[in-house]
Amino acid sequence: MKKMLTLLLSSLLVVSTSFALENKDEDIVKRIKPVGSVHVAGAAAAGAAAAGPRSGADIYNSSCIACHGAGVLGAPKLQDAAGWAPRMEQGFDTVLANAINGINAMPPMGTCGDCSNDDIKAAIEYMIEGI
Repeated sequence: MKKMLTLLLSSLLVVSTSFALENKDEDIVKRIKPVGSVHVAGAAAAGAAAAGPRSGADIYNSSCIACHGAGVLGAPKLQDAAGWAPRMEQGFDTVLANAINGINAMPPMGTCGDCSNDDIKAAIEYMIEGI
């Protein structure tokens, strides 16, 4: 029985060593490569800054439209004078500060994790344009 166990363990050792030698580094890298990626909010800010300034329309369409497009929880809609009037009575600087710091249901910077203060300003200017 002892000889049989020794023979079995020796065979397993030879097979596993042979298998390890057959695997090339490229095969191992291919098997353990990531299948996805993780986005961390705010991490793209450096890349966005390097790409240059974005327009207010771009920021609105990528981040603000989710709430301001439908008026979610009282968010003033795009170029809706009646919705924006009470806010604008407080002055543009107050509206900008509220958007940057958050107010009521709106979180700081809205839903734009990679926006600068200037980006938020451009988005507001776009939303109130023509009213």
